[in-house]
Amino acid sequence: MNTKTKLGAALGGTVLAVALATGGTAWAAPAASTAAASPAAVTKLSQADAANRLRNAGITWSSSGNCTNRNNAHCTSFEQINLATVQGAITLKNASRCALTITGGTETGHASGTYSHWNGYKLDFNPTTCLSNYITGTFTYIGPRAGDGAPQYRAGSGNIYARESSHWDVLFYSCGC
Repeated sequence: MNTKTKLGAALGGTVLAVALATGGTAWAAPAASTAAASPAAVTKLSQADAANRLRNAGITWSSSGNCTNRNNAHCTSFEQINLATVQGAITLKNASRCALTITGGTETGHASGTYSHWNGYKLDFNPTTCLSNYITGTFTYIGPRAGDGAPQYRAGSGNIYARESSHWDVLFYSCGC
C-alpha cells in the first residue's frame, strides 16, 4: 500500500485527501460537516470496564430500575459504549469540576440514529446547577435541536450538549469537552 492509499484508508472517507506529486507530501481538507461524516472505527467497552473507568474518575450513575441491562429501558447501561464517550465524560468532570451523575447510557429506549445512545455516542447527565452553569457559560449556543426544540451548545471539540426537560443529553464525537 503506498503513502497515498494509506492516507486515504486512515482517513476513512471523513476527509478529502489530496496527495501532491512533489516530494510525496500529502494534504487533507476537512469534510463539510462532522455530523454528515461517516463514523470512524471506535473502541467499544464492556459494562464492567466502563463502570470502573467512570467510578475511578468519581462519576456516579443511577437508574430507575437499579439495573444495567442494555435491553431494559429502566436500566442505565454502559455495555458497548465508546471509549471516547467515557473519556469525554471524564474530561467534562475534570474541566467543570462538577459532580456528575449519569442517568442514561446505552440502554434501549432512546432515539435511534448513527450518533445515538445505543451506538455508544451519548450519555444523559443530571442537570445540576454546577453542570448547567458550566455548559451554558463555556460552550457556544447553536440554537434549538430539530424535533424537540432542546437548546443546544457546542464545545470546541464538536461535542453537543442538549438541555432536555429532565437532563443534559450529551453527544460525544470525541473525548474532549
